[in-house]
Amino acid sequence: MQKRSAVRWAIIAMIAVATVINYIDRNALAVMWPEIAGEIGATKEDYALLVTIFMLFYAAGQFAFGRLFDRIGTRLGFAWSIGLWSISIALHATASSIASFSIFRAMLGVSEAGAWPGAVKANAEWFPPKERALAQGIFNAGASIGAIVSAPLIAFLFLTLGWKGTFLLVGALGFIWVLPWLVIYRAGPDKHPWVNAAERALILDATAEAAAPEAEPVQALSLKQMMSHRQSWGIVLARFFLDPIWWLFVSWLPIYLAETFSFDIKQIGIFAWVPFVGAMLGSLFGGWLSGRLIASGRSIDRARKWVITLGCLIMAPALLGAVLAHDPTVAVLTIAAVLFGFQVAIGNIQTLPGDVFHGKSVGSLAGVGGMAAVAGTLITTWLVPVMTKVSYAPMFILVAALVPLSLVAIWVVTGRIEKVDVSSTRG
Repeated sequence: MQKRSAVRWAIIAMIAVATVINYIDRNALAVMWPEIAGEIGATKEDYALLVTIFMLFYAAGQFAFGRLFDRIGTRLGFAWSIGLWSISIALHATASSIASFSIFRAMLGVSEAGAWPGAVKANAEWFPPKERALAQGIFNAGASIGAIVSAPLIAFLFLTLGWKGTFLLVGALGFIWVLPWLVIYRAGPDKHPWVNAAERALILDATAEAAAPEAEPVQALSLKQMMSHRQSWGIVLARFFLDPIWWLFVSWLPIYLAETFSFDIKQIGIFAWVPFVGAMLGSLFGGWLSGRLIASGRSIDRARKWVITLGCLIMAPALLGAVLAHDPTVAVLTIAAVLFGFQVAIGNIQTLPGDVFHGKSVGSLAGVGGMAAVAGTLITTWLVPVMTKVSYAPMFILVAALVPLSLVAIWVVTGRIEKVDVSSTRG
């Protein structure tokens, strides 16, 4: 029996590396903000404005790149996305005011958004259902690793090069990534020269089996057609309720540490990476567990829902525990538990577009889900300056209340997780 090639794992590993770079780039401003704010005379409200601008354009980029990936494919879609966001972060070195930072954050938001619908689309193309959650977990682990390394790396580069030199250096990372990506991702699994018959059969036979008895539609579904299915609404609502928890810590953790414990940039670099170790472990565990349940005979519907529920049951109590943390070590360890549970859940939620639709619509639904995630995040972003004047406890309690709402979206709104019959879909 022929041993399978492993091109699909090389593909998802490259995407995970791209995600590491993505998070180094987006977190650079947060880590260096205390210094940059002092230099340009900015406030906490100015930072909230920059986060909002980034997220608004990130939402637009989710939908735009979701459609673009469905049109031009995963290979070129990723090259365009990472090339544009690398230019955008390098341009931060030329910023001297909130206005100029706003322009470059908008550019960064649009272009960085491509990574998520692109990863979901690649996952659906290259992995059978039983491996899909693990592949998504590897991709999400890249985001966590990026968050882990960004705080100490950016702090070190800042102390060595200053904030302008740091932005220029991290901007170069994306261009270094593009060349091996174009070499490795030569074609899809049906035509890739490095994919042998055994691996091709694993991928394409599983895809054909999941699609039966319906033939895949020639054209992608329109937005109206796609959103006429309850599964789409369940996925979108789950992202709306759950993603603000992740973005609260990605965008505000360095500032939380600075304001709550009077940390400087060096101390932020020492502590801010710890919670994302929990996120990385949660990404891998959630993906592994879902695949294990499917391999043992559980349906995709049960496996995804059970693992998502487990993640939420870890997340909510940990968020409430963070309210009581008055020591920085306890605080970051409690937040690590929050992000562990979050990634257990979100990795499985992000696989759902590939579970319910076929390849030509997966990127689009992932993009709409990303837009919903941004919408929820924008609400919490503007609440942070208002609700954290004394402490961050009210904010932690608020986002803890979002967790059960996401479970309602998955269990009640989505219905059964299975391939949607689009033959009766009306335009």
